[in-house]
Amino acid sequence: MKNKFGNEIELLAPAGDFPRLKTAFYFGADAVYLGGKEYGLRAKSGNFSDDEIIKAVEYTHALHKKLYVTVNIFAKNADFDKIKKYALFLEKAGVDAVIISDLGVLNIFKTQTNLEIHISTQANVCNSHAAMQYVKLGAKRIILARELPIADISEICESLEGRADIEIFVHGAMCISYSGRCLMSKYLTGRDANRGDCAHPCRYNYALQEEKRPGEFFPVVNDVNGTYIMNSRDLCLINKLNELADAGVASFKIEGRMKNEYYVGGVVNAYRRVMNGEKFDYMEELEKLPHRPFTTGFTFNDDNKEFEKSAKTILNYQIAAVVMENDQIRIKNKISQGDEIEILSPSGVNGKKFIFNGDTVRIPEQIVFIDCPYKLEACDILCKKVR
Repeated sequence: MKNKFGNEIELLAPAGDFPRLKTAFYFGADAVYLGGKEYGLRAKSGNFSDDEIIKAVEYTHALHKKLYVTVNIFAKNADFDKIKKYALFLEKAGVDAVIISDLGVLNIFKTQTNLEIHISTQANVCNSHAAMQYVKLGAKRIILARELPIADISEICESLEGRADIEIFVHGAMCISYSGRCLMSKYLTGRDANRGDCAHPCRYNYALQEEKRPGEFFPVVNDVNGTYIMNSRDLCLINKLNELADAGVASFKIEGRMKNEYYVGGVVNAYRRVMNGEKFDYMEELEKLPHRPFTTGFTFNDDNKEFEKSAKTILNYQIAAVVMENDQIRIKNKISQGDEIEILSPSGVNGKKFIFNGDTVRIPEQIVFIDCPYKLEACDILCKKVR
């Protein structure tokens, strides 16, 4: 798929660890973004050690694809000596770009390395003027704030006149706080969301307490699933990719460095096939994955009334196992004899089903052999319907 400037649009996937990196590329991602052990906004993800980053770069470049590293915390004074060393390491490792939100961090990478700089959505770029200022500071890509309507996205793309690419999130969880800048987690739990340690308190179930009735709680009911008044729905723009291409967007980004291989593989598979022009029921495939009710977000909804509805997680299918070499599988969730197993794959066996006839396997990460009537490849994913 090409944008209005005639450039191939990149499909950018999350990689929380090495297995998920491999999954993303296997299912068709053009690039991945990942974090090291520090300085990124997903501290609870597996993340990559320095040695793993080096290996990940080698693996990625062997596929002729790209790898970006997040350095997008809101940095404090004490961080900068280490960040300077980290910048030099990332340049030596050969990463393709770094994702930055802080002006001080940007200056470190601009003055001490030749690495390509991408401006994080955390920087809240909402207009052409801000985008151009970042370009003047050396940015080659701007990841826009999620709050922008399609008309503004198009105007920003046009205004840059090819001096920088525009990247937007097209799928995944959204933060109830403006472009992810949230203080609630630190206030309630001591875990700072702006330094990668969010406890996701917006996902909690809340009730009201009247001042003169201590200990008596009144539920605020949205529907039969409960109350999730600060919990946004999941973004899904798979039906809007042509409009985004016409606007000039250069990269479609999927959220999910905390998600497992099933989620990463399933979302990448759906978006890749749509971008390739394939005709299939991609919404059925996306609905199988763990998700909250979908929304097109601020990009195509001016009033956003659907944000007010309950956003409880929907779990239709779950990962059962990941296929390894030599017909081995790595167990992720319990598989019992008689379970119907469905295959997620970029090949022709995608969606095929079979009955598991082996002994019950309960231990996560256990490696076993499986009798399957279809030819499986390493990184194929086996899933099962939730009972």
